[in-house]
This record gives sequence, structure tokens and C-alpha cells, in this order.
Amino acid sequence: MANKALATRQKMRIRIEPSQTFGKPRNPFAGLAKARAAGPHSKTKGAQRQADKQALKKIDPFKKPE
Repeated sequence: MANKALATRQKMRIRIEPSQTFGKPRNPFAGLAKARAAGPHSKTKGAQRQADKQALKKIDPFKKPE
């Protein structure tokens, strides 16, 4: 039996959301790379040396330690 409550332009349709498209398979290597994602790395020698020089400039030599 036809659904008389719906007009001819408003027929029910099953919509596929953009997240449900199945045209292309997922990258199998992406999950593996994400699982072994590394944490923060140590600074290079030059960056560490520059940070040390900037820290020395911030120290006031005339200030007495408390």
C-alpha cells in the first residue's frame, strides 16, 4: 500500500552520509603509524645551546639569593 501521508515529492529515501561512503578502502598503514606515534623529541645541540645562552642572559648577577 502506498503511503498517502507523503506527497509525491517527499518520498522516503535512504541517505548515505558522507562518513559512510565505501568507495575507497582505508589506508592500512595509517593506523599502524598512528599507533606508534612518538612523543616529544629532545632538542638539537644548537637549540639547547641557544636556550642556555638565553637563560644566562635572564639571570641578574647583582641580585642576592634569598
